[in-house]
Amino acid sequence: MGNENLFIVMPAYNEEANIEKVIAGWYPIVEKVGGKSCLLVMDDGSKDRTFEKLKECEKRYPRLIGVTKKNEGHGATVLEAYHYAIDHGADYIFQTDSDGQTVPGEFWQLWANREKGGLHIGQRKTREDGISRIFVTRVLRLVLFLIFRVWAADANTPFRLMRAQELDAVLKKIPEGFNLSNVIMTVLYEKKKAVTYYPITFHPRQGGKNSINLKKICKIGWQAIKDFRKISKVI
Repeated sequence: MGNENLFIVMPAYNEEANIEKVIAGWYPIVEKVGGKSCLLVMDDGSKDRTFEKLKECEKRYPRLIGVTKKNEGHGATVLEAYHYAIDHGADYIFQTDSDGQTVPGEFWQLWANREKGGLHIGQRKTREDGISRIFVTRVLRLVLFLIFRVWAADANTPFRLMRAQELDAVLKKIPEGFNLSNVIMTVLYEKKKAVTYYPITFHPRQGGKNSINLKKICKIGWQAIKDFRKISKVI
């Protein structure tokens, strides 16, 4: 390895309980890939000590980059992380979340097929994040089919690998700050490029408090349907 630059990108919001352990779990991957690969954690204006811990971790992990920004939500933060990675020389970009729910060792099955291009994405076969989240995933699958006529097995999984050059073209079609940016990205890849799903494990949140409850999910979902209808006319 060493000829390809991998950026692992993570949004983070109030993750002081998880961030050090999550960094320790994912950091060996960018070390093994080598080159100018790095782990990018994009702090979404956390109110706790997430960013302070990031800066402390940077002293121990030379391939770690911690960036902070104003609070805009998960979708906008993921988009900013993608653009940062592209602008700083990434060849491949892998996105996951900073709550410890995904398993670093399962990354390599995606990486092994990276040269095929398209979107390589985890499908949460073993889920421990609650029945309400499983229900939301199933409803989302149906909504996307009705609006976009694509059947996305697991459109919002925070476990996805993309070639940077392809992702850059896809991002140009996603409105700035779009709340469910990963969902629309999956739709765009389903319509225009190949999508390959891989079975992955999805653990409960490893610490801290989830910032999205069922009430917020319903509110986000209703707004998403309206947004999906608008964007379906231009993609």
